[in-house]
Amino acid sequence: MGRIVLEKVKKSFGEVTVIPPLDLEINDGEFVVFVGPSGCGKSTLLRLIAGLEDVSEGTIRIDGQDATEVPPAKRGLAMVFQSYALYPHMSVRKNIAFPLRMAKLDQAEIDKRVNNAASVLNLSDYLDRRPGQLSGGQRQRVAIGRAIVREPAAFLFDEPLSNLDAALRVGMRLEISELHKRLKTTMIYVTHDQVEAMTMADKIVVLRAGHIEQVGSPLELYREPRNLFVAGFIGSPKMNFIEGAEAQKHGAHTLGIRPEHIDVVTEGGMWQGTVGVAEHLGSDTFFHINDTGLGTTLTVRAPGEVNFTHGDRIQLSPREDQFQRFDKQGLRIA
Repeated sequence: MGRIVLEKVKKSFGEVTVIPPLDLEINDGEFVVFVGPSGCGKSTLLRLIAGLEDVSEGTIRIDGQDATEVPPAKRGLAMVFQSYALYPHMSVRKNIAFPLRMAKLDQAEIDKRVNNAASVLNLSDYLDRRPGQLSGGQRQRVAIGRAIVREPAAFLFDEPLSNLDAALRVGMRLEISELHKRLKTTMIYVTHDQVEAMTMADKIVVLRAGHIEQVGSPLELYREPRNLFVAGFIGSPKMNFIEGAEAQKHGAHTLGIRPEHIDVVTEGGMWQGTVGVAEHLGSDTFFHINDTGLGTTLTVRAPGEVNFTHGDRIQLSPREDQFQRFDKQGLRIA
């Protein structure tokens, strides 16, 4: 249960194609994250899978069956949206049970599924409250609970944490990841936040302008990005890119090096620069290094607190085994 295959799937609005024909396989039990900048087509692709948008061309198969023309309610999928979409006049219990009542299940089965979902999501003590009496994170859990009780073949999450503050986002990220481990159900999750993608996914699908740029595990994308776009999108802070003579010296049109792969040294550094803005995070310090002679400002990630101040001249030693090389077309040179 839960294997989803897209074959030459295309989506157009009139004469405008937003999803050119693409192929994608999502295996049963995988946690797959669609990630990319705003407008890249990730939510549209999710809505095509859910059946909330019509496919212009191609085929969507769910567990081997052609679901391209199947109505959303009959696809066996459950969607969790950015907005909680809870009924404010209903209790948590009734909100979670709502899709089961619509399906006319008997009350004993409804009670069993609601109680199981509430237990999984730590909502058992809140079943008689209304949404207005809950925190944002609790409301999101109720929305997830409403999806769980349907026992779907796959869960579809459309930027479900966007309305939460930073601390709640981290907590809910962990809860959703833990939920996946427990349920072992296919999950497809849309986000523009590459940190969410890196920390949650078994497999990441990087999208740009409707095209799939690369599919792979978080570490595969981090270590072996296929092109400049993926290299610059995956990783925080983003990869440094150098062009010109320094890149050519290493057999590339563009040379990439991540901030965490540049060491600050007292002598013998390959590069030099002047400390600009420093961002002190406690566990790490991010330095923005100017006047490098490389034609670009470098970002350097140093562990802990480092006592350099604005205007200091420092030496830098990039780890050459971590260089990423790209050709004139922006493709990675193996």
